[in-house]
Amino acid sequence: MPRTDDLILFAQVIELGSFSKAAEANGLTNSVVSKRIARLEEELGSTLIHRSTRRLTLSDAGRVLYQRARLVAQSAQEAFDAVTGYSQALEGHIKMSVPTISGELLLAAAVAEFCDLHPAISIDMSLENRFVDLIGEGYDLVIRTGHLDDSNLIARHILDSRWTICAAPAYIGRRGKPMVPGDLLKHNCLIYSYQESGARDWLFSRQEELYPLRVGGNFSTDNAAALRQAAIAGYGLAYVPRCLVYPDLQAGRLVELLPQQVGKVLGIYAVYPYSRQPPRKIKLLIEHIRTRYMDIKHYF
Repeated sequence: MPRTDDLILFAQVIELGSFSKAAEANGLTNSVVSKRIARLEEELGSTLIHRSTRRLTLSDAGRVLYQRARLVAQSAQEAFDAVTGYSQALEGHIKMSVPTISGELLLAAAVAEFCDLHPAISIDMSLENRFVDLIGEGYDLVIRTGHLDDSNLIARHILDSRWTICAAPAYIGRRGKPMVPGDLLKHNCLIYSYQESGARDWLFSRQEELYPLRVGGNFSTDNAAALRQAAIAGYGLAYVPRCLVYPDLQAGRLVELLPQQVGKVLGIYAVYPYSRQPPRKIKLLIEHIRTRYMDIKHYF
């Protein structure tokens, strides 16, 4: 039977993306890590990892085992935390960065509440949309949307944020209601200029495939709150995260358009520098933030 520590090491190799990073994280040599993975493959009678000079690729058997090995690693970490967590004092300073929409919507109150629950902890929270350099700028934690592509960081998924197209009833009364994405080409589209994908390329879904549509409009801004105000005032259509305008949709100040065809969905993640055992205060803060997101997940 495979050893549990080999399963955990296998999961770490995949998560970190290389044998050398897993070796460094565990205080081992590359050769020891390689031998232990080879031993695991021999015991299971299957190749788990296809090795190349550039990257590691999982075999079919490797993908199946990785899903189970992750659970083993998580259970082991939780057991370890149960013993060691109490020795970590809930005190000190946390520097974090959060996106402006979530910051204004719920994180300002959630983080202030966390400080109130743990008076020995102080938190410096900045609201900004750029993906900050966590290590270079000394951040302990950031909340971000979108894809993470840095193996030196750990990302914990919180929930998915769906985008929506909306307009004021007055605008729809004047210009008509678009029935298919192509109708947007005849409308004034308000542009949110801070986006990963092209600000004028709105994403749609057709037969389970995503495709962009290039729209036009006479107003753009990198501030989501300003875009929301322009839409409520009836100056055009807005393509924004649904959480930003959820109360407006419920109150009738805005109307959701083409809800079954809008294709943009971004994950929201808690991101922190890789370490074998993140501080207990960071883990508790992430769980506190996740709980507050779950409280209003219908917004998303």
